[in-house]
Amino acid sequence: MRLTSFTDFGLRALMRMASEPDRAHSTAEIAAEFGISRHHLTKAVQALAAAGIVETRRGTGGGAVLASAPEQLRLGDIVAVLERKSALVECFQADGGACVITPSCRLKGILADARSRFLDDLNAHTLADCALSPRAPFSFPTLGDAR
Repeated sequence: MRLTSFTDFGLRALMRMASEPDRAHSTAEIAAEFGISRHHLTKAVQALAAAGIVETRRGTGGGAVLASAPEQLRLGDIVAVLERKSALVECFQADGGACVITPSCRLKGILADARSRFLDDLNAHTLADCALSPRAPFSFPTLGDAR
């Protein structure tokens, strides 16, 4: 199963938030850190907020924070939220797609089962299992350090 860039961006943001769960993370700083589109990252964070995975705070010092401890957020549940709008194959679309063999196709059930097992396997892991290392605080070099 191939994950969308939307899911990739959402997972990167969550991995960063899990590294420092007590502080708010702005989409601007996360996008800059990973070299990704802030606009697309914002959409992923909005989806995560709508699902109750993150909470957002406005104003100075605002940003997104995890709504639960990283140990309580299962990866399969997160991926299912982020991939909700992405059909594995055309016949998985809400309108059934335009595949002419849909009425007699047995592949759809097999693929649905595989997707379910994939998410179950991911659910054996939590966000804590893949949290990034906390960023080291920036410090200016002292005069003695310059050579």
